[in-house]
Amino acid sequence: MPKLHRKDDGRPIRAAMARAGLSIPQLAKATRMVDPAGKGVSAATVGRLAGQGKTARNKCELATAWFIAEALHQETNTPLQDLFAMPTDSTSTIERSTPDAEEE
Repeated sequence: MPKLHRKDDGRPIRAAMARAGLSIPQLAKATRMVDPAGKGVSAATVGRLAGQGKTARNKCELATAWFIAEALHQETNTPLQDLFAMPTDSTSTIERSTPDAEEE
């Protein structure tokens, strides 16, 4: 499964958190409420996706992005696509070389 990319170095996530009045630990707790399994996203992961420093991360799994977006959507009505960019089309289906059987 392709990973999603946070938009604009996490600015939309931080802005939605500010509008919702949620800190990193509070958002992590809110993700547990929207996760059917109750596990949610750790505060460390939320911090890496919302952060700007050396530990900041630009990519995450779809489930991680979904739980963060859903928790923020409950408070701010911000959709997933405003926070995370969908991956571009894969180029893995493009043939890049001639198969051995066709060589002369």
